[in-house]
Amino acid sequence: MADERAFSLKIITPERVFYEGNVTMVEMNTTEGEMGIYKEHVPLTVILKPGILTITEEGDQIKEAALHAGFAEILQDKVTIMAEIIEWPSEIDVERAEEALRRAQERLASKTPETDIARAETALRRAMARIEVVK
Repeated sequence: MADERAFSLKIITPERVFYEGNVTMVEMNTTEGEMGIYKEHVPLTVILKPGILTITEEGDQIKEAALHAGFAEILQDKVTIMAEIIEWPSEIDVERAEEALRRAQERLASKTPETDIARAETALRRAMARIEVVK
């Protein structure tokens, strides 16, 4: 029997349909802060920031993925996420993510005139999301 709390979630990247199914909740980081979406949410479009995307499926099973950037269209019975990059924990190379974290931390600590602080902070958030979702 279908869960009456469920709504459709579709996550698309330039390479593939990452996820498609019925869910009871989705949580994401946006430029306005963390957001949890349930069925019949007020319609809006949001810009996504790097972080953990949490999907609660029917039956209360939880899946997490590392989301790097994108935007989401939220309708009352459907959420569509257009992601630049999103990865399941099994797709993440932890050693590579830890090295990216170290490089970003070093760039932020050095703060030379050539350092692009916004880019380094984004790289740091991406690496942290990758590491966190695996653990």
